[in-house]
Amino acid sequence: MSSKYKFKDQDRLYFISFSVVYWLDIFIRNEYREILLDSIRYNQENKGLEVYSWCIMTSHVHMIIGSHGQKMETIMQGMKSVTSRDLRQAIVNNEKESRREWLIEMMEYAGKQNNHNGKFQLWQEGNHPIKLSNNKIMDQKLDYIHNNPVKAGFVSLPEDYLYSSARDYAGEKGLLEIMFIE
Repeated sequence: MSSKYKFKDQDRLYFISFSVVYWLDIFIRNEYREILLDSIRYNQENKGLEVYSWCIMTSHVHMIIGSHGQKMETIMQGMKSVTSRDLRQAIVNNEKESRREWLIEMMEYAGKQNNHNGKFQLWQEGNHPIKLSNNKIMDQKLDYIHNNPVKAGFVSLPEDYLYSSARDYAGEKGLLEIMFIE
């Protein structure tokens, strides 16, 4: 992996993105989004994850994070590992999931293509962390995260999208506890 995409300074905030293999749209179902949200909450409460901004799209996630506990790469690695296992189990057990066999087949295929994995892979490798070294970059990434659902045509206003911190920044209560970027 390029040194360009690493958490180098644990005292700074980072913009991260992580995606499902083959950009599979698994986060169209509320129960799958809740598994991811529960994992983020767990890492906030138990690992020191600081969430400043976030957005769950259908196949990927954007966040601005920091940490006052474990290293960010350790938190992200653990979170992706646990959610991969839990989401796979949720898909397998979801009798209403019309795409169940296909989703599992695609994730098993991705796992077989990856020498580090072998059996199953839900998340693409990496988080592509970008250090937010100045206010201009921070504002740009915050706007990007919050406007992602607008550009995708899901909502007209960023704060109308339930699975995003745009609601918090608009003065409403969101689904996760966040720390505000000042």
